[in-house]
Amino acid sequence: MHPDILDTHLHLIDRARLDYPWLSDAPPLDHDWPLADYAAKARRVGISGALHMEVDVADGRIEDETSWIEDLAAEGSFPIRGILAAARPESADFPAWLERTAERPLVKGVRRPLHVVPDDTSRSELFRGNIRRLATAALPFDICVAARQLPLAIELADAAPEVSFVLDHCGVPDIAGGAWDSWAGDIARLAERPNVCAKISGVVAYAGTDWALPGLSRWVDHVARSFGPDRLVWGGDWPVCTLGGGLCTWVAATRAIVADWSADDRAALFAGNATRIWSL
Repeated sequence: MHPDILDTHLHLIDRARLDYPWLSDAPPLDHDWPLADYAAKARRVGISGALHMEVDVADGRIEDETSWIEDLAAEGSFPIRGILAAARPESADFPAWLERTAERPLVKGVRRPLHVVPDDTSRSELFRGNIRRLATAALPFDICVAARQLPLAIELADAAPEVSFVLDHCGVPDIAGGAWDSWAGDIARLAERPNVCAKISGVVAYAGTDWALPGLSRWVDHVARSFGPDRLVWGGDWPVCTLGGGLCTWVAATRAIVADWSADDRAALFAGNATRIWSL
């Protein structure tokens, strides 16, 4: 019996509604990705709900994105259990934004992608001070970094020890290139921080077109061993996962990788830990 899955990393894209500056540089993803298309696939593989992850819309459209996802959730065509909203902690306007956003019940966490800004962005006292405000708001922060930036994630976790962090995409390893050593060491060091969890999400997008399960499982297993069963969540990363085979393929691969785990540990990965971390 497979446990139901709570997908903690769903992106939806509507180019007529919002502005996505990065899409022009990502041709395979540069079209609309509506909820109906995701839901049709998700239901087939046992995904019973999802958290919507911000899609790095233009700065002036951040709250418009949140409002749109709130409307989709209210329609009820597929269970959107929460929103991980876009944020700009490098901005002096962050405290006012946080005050407004914390009043929106569906917002369960926030993210500012760090791989698209200069490395020093997350090192400023303004940024770190604003991140520390998330502890009072009880909103976890998703860390999205390139593998080479994992030391930045360690620094940020240390600078805000009262904040709950979730590392996206296993730290975006270069699986296709086999860049293991530095990534593996940094993952182990990051896992020493008790305020950080890891998201097993969408790594098929980094594995090349000819990936096979044994090669993929090595990377996932290292993250799982480093963080332990109580600090892991699962994410589909749709539509980015379509670059490595798609949502159904990624679910099947994950189920195969964790087939030997205990039933309790599988249930924790697929839904239980996320329910606790984001207070769902």
